Amino acid sequence: MASTLTKPAPPPAASAAVRRRTRVLALPEARWALAALMLFLLGLPAALLGAPAWVWGTLFAAAYVTGGWEPAWEGLKALRNRTLDVDLLMVVAALGAAAIGQVLDGALLIVIFATSGALEAVATARTADSVRGLLDLAPATATRLLPDGTEESVATGSLVIGDVVVIRPGERVGADGRVLAGASEVDQATITGEPLPVLKETGDEVFAGTLNGTGALKVEVARDASDSVIARIVRMVEEASETKAPTQLFIEKIERRYSLGMVAATPAVFLIPLAFGSDPTSSLLRAMTFMIVASPCAVVLATMPPLLSALANAGRHGVLVKSAVVMERLGQVDAVALDKTGTLTEGTPRVTTVRTLAGREGGERGRDEDEHECRPVGDTDGPGGDLRGPDEDRVLALAAAAEHPSEHPLARAVVLAAHARGHRLAPAEEFGSTPGVGVTAVVDGDTVEVGAPARLLSGSEDALSVRAATVSAALEAEGHTAVLVKVNGVPAGVLGIADRLRPDATATVAALTRLTGTAPTLLTGDNPRAAARLAAEVGITDVRAGLLPQDKVAVVREQEGAGRRVLVIGDGVNDAPALAAAHTGIAMGRAGSDLALETADAVIVRDELATVPTVVALSRRARTLVVQNLVVAGVFITGLVLWDLVGTLPLPLGVLGHEGSTVLVGLNGLRLLREAAWRRAAVAATG
Repeated sequence: MASTLTKPAPPPAASAAVRRRTRVLALPEARWALAALMLFLLGLPAALLGAPAWVWGTLFAAAYVTGGWEPAWEGLKALRNRTLDVDLLMVVAALGAAAIGQVLDGALLIVIFATSGALEAVATARTADSVRGLLDLAPATATRLLPDGTEESVATGSLVIGDVVVIRPGERVGADGRVLAGASEVDQATITGEPLPVLKETGDEVFAGTLNGTGALKVEVARDASDSVIARIVRMVEEASETKAPTQLFIEKIERRYSLGMVAATPAVFLIPLAFGSDPTSSLLRAMTFMIVASPCAVVLATMPPLLSALANAGRHGVLVKSAVVMERLGQVDAVALDKTGTLTEGTPRVTTVRTLAGREGGERGRDEDEHECRPVGDTDGPGGDLRGPDEDRVLALAAAAEHPSEHPLARAVVLAAHARGHRLAPAEEFGSTPGVGVTAVVDGDTVEVGAPARLLSGSEDALSVRAATVSAALEAEGHTAVLVKVNGVPAGVLGIADRLRPDATATVAALTRLTGTAPTLLTGDNPRAAARLAAEVGITDVRAGLLPQDKVAVVREQEGAGRRVLVIGDGVNDAPALAAAHTGIAMGRAGSDLALETADAVIVRDELATVPTVVALSRRARTLVVQNLVVAGVFITGLVLWDLVGTLPLPLGVLGHEGSTVLVGLNGLRLLREAAWRRAAVAATG
């Protein structure tokens, strides 16, 4: 009944894809930053060891030029547009430090700023690399079928609507289209996120970049290469990244205006008293004191230490937050959208249920004996004892033996379940596979068939077949994939296979609901029944199933249009556009696609979903400390400025007050480095 399965060759795009990564030193920002750093490192020991000033002075001057010319140029261009850019302020500050003899300090400031700019450029380039690399999923060539029945190999970019292409076993689909002939199971996880291959038959839609299984397909091209789903994913990620408003830290939103005001006020503090007959020396001293005490050092430090401390603490616990800006944004989220496969679930199908229908010889038994449901594989203890009867063991062992030669994900799940129960699998003989139906093999003299119940039971109306269909339908209604096992032509059992929920998924959903005040939304490309079953388990009521990547983006924009700040958590290529479009995106690191990892604002390195609400709570704690620090800095600055303007503030006391407030807010922010801060955030997240 089945054709012999030949192992498909590994698809070229999957096995030999070359990830195009921009070399760090190919970026001019990185080259200038490296040059500035090397010059600084050469000048530092010379200055500290008392070398002639011309030696270290020349090296530091070169560091100023190599690291500072580009931000200075950008700052001057911004100034031409009547904008006081932070880049220009940094360069002016470094030159000012050099003018009063602090050449080393100014050079260090230049190097730090240049390095920061280089890291930002590298991050941007790597994101672009991942977007471009996504196009490698689609094969470079396709086999086009000509009207006379001959075949020719053509570039996929040259395919036009109406062309017919042949997709052989193990190949990637070269274009979006519809199946004209053939049947095969296609792995389209890159597009929909579904954990299992989907049967494609005549009339079904297939997508470029998806992986064909063991059957052959004839596909009529329905979209140009530039309009394929995979190409649209690329465009959506690029557009979302470009249109996402540039975000600044809270303090940076007022920093420019404050700096302008301080720059304008300092000459006034000197000139106004002078106009009223004040002594030039005392007026100059008052202006210098004003410039020192009004300096926003404490205000700047009010923001950075808490956020950077929270960022470092999160990193120690397996959450890579990519910047202080992201850490600040995490605390602002008030809505969450979760992917299903690989995020709420482990992303690997497992046997969760085994139900037997017939005894070893294929005969029927009494209703109380012939149907059993077992707990997840490996769970053998607990109330009620071990539910795995001998017939159930035999059904699983025979199914695993028959499936062992197959590379299908369901087959791997069955074999894994049998191994977990300690079964030694008998060799399978006369193995064959039929796409969309299942496999057949001879095991210990018995003919074993394993596959789709609808196909294996087609035309059978005996009582056992009817019961097998009923059990299969019940399992599928619960969100499982039902797999029928027949022995010598008689239905023997049904296996229920499903993607297993992460152990911390339910607690994470509850914690996120508590933090945001709204239950998360489930966004998945999987079928509605599987999505609904899993959502019910974790407490999610808003379920959006059967979504393509653009549909996920539409949901995110719908929520953000309603004034929500959405946090998206996902792991696959199909999640990348939503991760880019969201207020904040978090990717699961262990199995996450390159594009998702590069597009997301943060990465859960250890795949511990429970760390998400904790890092959100930690971000909110950091924001609280920022407010505390701003109050402290504001009180100090206001008091010292008023003292200087109304009375006579001694310069040493002004310096002491300024530096003291700076140290105070810095130390307050560093509190979030402690392990206790993470524990308190975890408690706050779980309530």
